Amino acid sequence: MQIILAGLNHKTAPVDIRGRLAFGSQETIDALARLKQRHPDGEFILLSTCNRVELYCAVKDDGSLNAEDLLAFLSEIKNIDTEEFKDFFYILYNEEAARHLLMVTASLDSMVVGESQITAQVKESFRLANRAGSFGKVLSRLFHCAFATSKEIYTKTSIASGRVSVAGVAVELARQLFEDIKSAKIKIIGAGQMGDLLIEHFLHIKSKNITVINRSEHKGGTIAGKHEVLFDRWENLTKHLCEANIVVGAATTTQGYLFDKDEFKKVMNRRKGKTLLIIDIAVPRIFDPRINDIENVYLYSVDDLGHVAEENVKAREGDIEQAVEIICQKTSEFVDWLETKDIGPLIGRIKIDFERIRQNEMERFFVGERKDAYCREVMEQTVSRVINKLLHCVIKNIDVIAKEHGIEDAKKFASSIVAHAEEIISEDIEKNLKE
Repeated sequence: MQIILAGLNHKTAPVDIRGRLAFGSQETIDALARLKQRHPDGEFILLSTCNRVELYCAVKDDGSLNAEDLLAFLSEIKNIDTEEFKDFFYILYNEEAARHLLMVTASLDSMVVGESQITAQVKESFRLANRAGSFGKVLSRLFHCAFATSKEIYTKTSIASGRVSVAGVAVELARQLFEDIKSAKIKIIGAGQMGDLLIEHFLHIKSKNITVINRSEHKGGTIAGKHEVLFDRWENLTKHLCEANIVVGAATTTQGYLFDKDEFKKVMNRRKGKTLLIIDIAVPRIFDPRINDIENVYLYSVDDLGHVAEENVKAREGDIEQAVEIICQKTSEFVDWLETKDIGPLIGRIKIDFERIRQNEMERFFVGERKDAYCREVMEQTVSRVINKLLHCVIKNIDVIAKEHGIEDAKKFASSIVAHAEEIISEDIEKNLKE
């Protein structure tokens, strides 16, 4: 069998495409059940989160089901023309597909590296597939390998500590200062690339009350619609500052600060002493640094966050490298198992054929006067031990060939042994008939 992965994520597809192809829990079960019904010999698990949609398959390598078929299935299920989304998909096979799942489960492919939530999401996808009855031995082994690998990485490294981007650090800071981050009123000033990334980060931690304020209504409305958050006009900025819990400045300006210290004191007077976190990641800055001196205001600049991000990266470089090494090792072990598992039935046939040859020879020897010989039981045991030792040599050689020359050569070698053994058995049957 071969493993096929058809997927898209936050790196390859915009949020609107991801949203249109996203699956709820019951949708996932229904889709997998339908796919399994159409291809009963295949195995399927569907991972769907806000940042990715990935369909993992284990299928016969005879071309009866390919990547194009999987995209066509998603198109059918979601009633979306394949042409609208196929360019956003990546298709991975076997080792690359296995390695990708391990990277995803360990959060190395996440928007926020070290985010442990993804492990729980992968486990949930496995649980839903189990309810759908859509997977078997191959994907079960692969996903359990991913879970074990993730656990080992989180145990042996500090991969989950510290964020590695300015936007990630900003959101982590907000989460630390506000216990109920999901309901906190978040105002993002600016609808550029950084504003877009910040919204994704806040949505990732389940923040629900986000408003974008931007000079250009078209651009601001577009990015708000893309993420399904609120938008308001620039002239209402002060009103939003008065009611916000968190303000993120990501706009550009050529006219100095939007607010100096004295102007912002008026805003804080209207807030009646409520705590406000301001994260100013605009370059140049849009908030006067002296605003941080005002009581109940906590102002952080892009430099403040940048230093934290750089320190996190440096501190975790060794952890990330170690995590990748673990993933490569575990992927290799899985691929070895995947490649050699198809030899199992051939080895089984060799064992059966060797045993039949042994039985035939025993029956041929213990005839006539020797039929009831007292030494028969001892001789049966002795010959069985000889056969088992020979089998051990054969199986060991098959394993060596698989590792040194590839699985196909090992299959040919094992098949030739089966052919010769069955030829011997046929000859014995013919001799017995003649006698």
